[in-house]
Amino acid sequence: MSIRHGLLALLSRGPRYGYQLRVEFEASTGATWPLNIGQVYTTLARMERDGLVEPGGADEQGRAVYTVTEAGRAELERWFSTPVDQTDRPRDELVIKLAMAVAAGDVDVSAVILAQRTATMRALQELTKAKRANTDGLAQRLVLDSLIFQAEAEQRWLDHCEAVLKEKNTSTTTG
Repeated sequence: MSIRHGLLALLSRGPRYGYQLRVEFEASTGATWPLNIGQVYTTLARMERDGLVEPGGADEQGRAVYTVTEAGRAELERWFSTPVDQTDRPRDELVIKLAMAVAAGDVDVSAVILAQRTATMRALQELTKAKRANTDGLAQRLVLDSLIFQAEAEQRWLDHCEAVLKEKNTSTTTG
């Protein structure tokens, strides 16, 4: 998800000022994607330049508020209706790390897997605890569920990597 689209989604609910957008963005993502306020204002400036938002005056405390334009609503509709392609997701550093550990030849790949397994299990425990404590609503629950499923999938993939490594080591010693 881009910050741009997340802010547009929040602005589609009505005018908002920068700090309010930051707080609502972090709350909506279960605080898993922290934003600094500079990112918010830089993104708002770009969206204003691109005609997606416009300044909407000031609220009762004098804070500048932004509103979404028709072009912004159209962009948000396009984003929501377009599936996320696997190639649009960032590179997976863990996959690259394990591939490079194998390629290096002198790295204890099992130790790399064990270190990651331990960290992933710790993260899974924290996410499960956060899910139990979640009182912020459905959006946060869905984010936490996604992160839990990703951590569980990572554990299964690490199991697979370990099995492949053992299989290779067994065939190397017996063959």
